[in-house]
Amino acid sequence: MTIWVNEQIDPSGIVYSCIACCDKQQAEECHESFQNNLTDTQKEQGWKATLRTVESWDEVPVSALKLN
Repeated sequence: MTIWVNEQIDPSGIVYSCIACCDKQQAEECHESFQNNLTDTQKEQGWKATLRTVESWDEVPVSALKLN
C-alpha cells in the first residue's frame, strides 16, 4: 500500500503540520495547498512543503491527520 505524506516543515526541521492519505490526487491537491499557504517570508526563512510516500501507516508521523 502506498501512503502519501504531506508535511510543512519549519526552518529547524520540525514538522508543523502533516496530513497522510492513500489517494494520490487528494495528496497532490493537499501538497499544492501546503505550498500555496507558505508566505514569501516563510519560504525565505526556510519553511518547506514536502510530499513523500511510505509503505505502512507505521511510517507516518504520529502527529499526522490520517485520511482513509
